[in-house]
Amino acid sequence: MKKKVLLMLTLVALVFVSCNNDDNNDGYAEYLVARPLVISKAEFASSVDVIAPRPIDESGKVYTYQDYIFINDKYQGVHVIDNSNPEQPRKEAFIKIPGNVDISVKDDFLYADSLMDLIVLDISDLGNIQQVNRLENVLYNNVFWPFEADIVEYEGYDYENEILIGWETVTERRLIEEVQQDDGWGFFGNDAALAEAADGGTGEGGSLARFKIVDDYLYAVDSHNINVFDISDLENPQDLEDVYAGFDIETIFNRGEYLFLGSMRGMYIYDISSPATPTFVSEFQHGTACDPVVVDGDYAYVTLRGGNGCGALESGLFIVDISNIENPKLAIDYPMDEPYGLGIKDEKLFVCDGSSGLKVYDKTDIMDLKALNHFKDIVTFDVIPLESHLIMVGDEVLYQYEYLDDKIRLISQIGLD
Repeated sequence: MKKKVLLMLTLVALVFVSCNNDDNNDGYAEYLVARPLVISKAEFASSVDVIAPRPIDESGKVYTYQDYIFINDKYQGVHVIDNSNPEQPRKEAFIKIPGNVDISVKDDFLYADSLMDLIVLDISDLGNIQQVNRLENVLYNNVFWPFEADIVEYEGYDYENEILIGWETVTERRLIEEVQQDDGWGFFGNDAALAEAADGGTGEGGSLARFKIVDDYLYAVDSHNINVFDISDLENPQDLEDVYAGFDIETIFNRGEYLFLGSMRGMYIYDISSPATPTFVSEFQHGTACDPVVVDGDYAYVTLRGGNGCGALESGLFIVDISNIENPKLAIDYPMDEPYGLGIKDEKLFVCDGSSGLKVYDKTDIMDLKALNHFKDIVTFDVIPLESHLIMVGDEVLYQYEYLDDKIRLISQIGLD
C-alpha cells in the first residue's frame, strides 16, 4: 500500500529568549536557531551508503544486536560499534541513511526508516553491508517541526528539487530588536511550500523506539498509526494494512501478546494475538507530555517530560497498574526533572533524567522506590538493560555499566564526537 505523505507543520510562535539580564546589556541574546537538513531528490533515491566511522552530530536512539551497538545519528544514519569487549568498545562504521530515526534487526537483516521509505540491509558481514530492498512510500514522515527552537530559518530551501530530512539546531547570538520585529517567528520563507514537502536473532532497542519486531512482524509507529509489516521473508517485507492508533504516538514497547504505545496524550494498549491486525484493548490517559513506556509484570512505567513543546509543565515517573489490562490505573507517580528513556532489569529501574543524569532505583516496592545510584553531571537519553550489563547513550557519549548487588558501576565510556 503506497502512501503519499505530507509534512504537517504547525507554526507556533516561540519566544523563549535564552539569556539573563547581563546578556541584554549589549542588545544581544542567545537563541536556538534551527535550519533544514536537505538532500536532492535524485540523491535521496540512492543515498544509503556505508562509510568509515565519523563524528556524531546528534545522538539519537540506541539498539543492540549480538556483539554490536547501533546508535542513531538523528536524521543522518547509524553508527556501528563493535562491543565484543564492553570495556573497550570500538567504532566500526557509519551507515548513511538520510532521514533515519529508527532501526530494528532480525537474523542479520536490518530494517531502517528513511523518511517515508523502509530500507532493508543485509548485515551478516559488517565489513560488506548490502542494501537488499527498499519499500517506497510505506511509512509516514517522522520529521517534525523543531518546537524547541526560538528561530527557524529555511530561506533557500528548494522544495521542488530537495527533500527535507531533518533539522540542525545551533545556539547563536542575535540582536534582540531584530528578533522581536519578527514577532519571535524567525524567518519562515514559503510556509505552504515546505508543508508539502527479544527472541532468537532479534536485537533490542530502548524505550524510545518506534520500531519493534515481534516474531515474523515488524511494527513501526508514526504519530497516528501502527504500520504493520510481515517479515517472514526477511528480504521482502510485505506492507500490510495500517492500524489507526490515536494521536501523537511516540514510542512502542512489547510484552507478550500486547503492544504498549506511548503518546503525548497517554498510553495505548493493543492486542497482537492476531499479529497482522493489532486490536485496541485500553488506554491510560495523562496530561499532554512526551512519553516513553516500559512494562514489567503488573506495572507499566511511564516517564512524562514537560516543556520544550511537550505540553506539560511538570515532569515525572508514572507507575501504572495493568493487572487488569482492560482497565489500567495510576498506582503512584514520582517527580523528575526532564526524563527521557527508561529501562528495567530484575528489581532495578533505570531512568535517564536528561541533564540531571542517570537515576537507579530499587523497585521492589513500587510505592516506595529506593534510590541506589545517581550518576550526575552527565546528559542522558536512552538506556538498554542487557542480561550482562547496562548500555546508555547520552550527549554524544556511550556509557556501559556492570550490575552490582545493590547498585551499578561504570565500566567504559566512549565519545562519539
